[in-house]
Amino acid sequence: MEIKIRKAVQEDCPRLMELVNELAVYEKAPNEVTVSLEHFIESGFGKNPVWWAFSAVIKDDTQPGGELIIGFALYYIRYSTWKGQGMYLEDILVSESMRGKGVGKLLFDALIEEAREKKFNRIIWQVLEWNEPAINFYKKFDASFDPEWINCSIYV
Repeated sequence: MEIKIRKAVQEDCPRLMELVNELAVYEKAPNEVTVSLEHFIESGFGKNPVWWAFSAVIKDDTQPGGELIIGFALYYIRYSTWKGQGMYLEDILVSESMRGKGVGKLLFDALIEEAREKKFNRIIWQVLEWNEPAINFYKKFDASFDPEWINCSIYV
């Protein structure tokens, strides 16, 4: 089976949203996904995109376009007054049936290459403290974990 990593296109969005919902179930928050498909598409492919993504695909003649999206990595630009532009990895997900086949590594490698090409000085993300498989995956990339900062948010 050949796994291909490519930049996401607008036509990927319905499948990406399916995977976002799969991730929400895995993270024990299935009712937390409230973004509409239309807003998701506009945010990534509208006049002023705010996110970019890579899709991991395999050949599948039963799917439109002859391929099935089995994973994705979605990022946006984060700015630090101390460090400048960085890549913020919002989500990386490999469909459950495809885990352990190197898809995550291929996606992460694509992110690293993209960050270097765009001259970002770092990739930043969050991981749930109980998500041991993800933590162990990130350790393979020599990621550092910062227990000092507390996440904050407000809804407006």
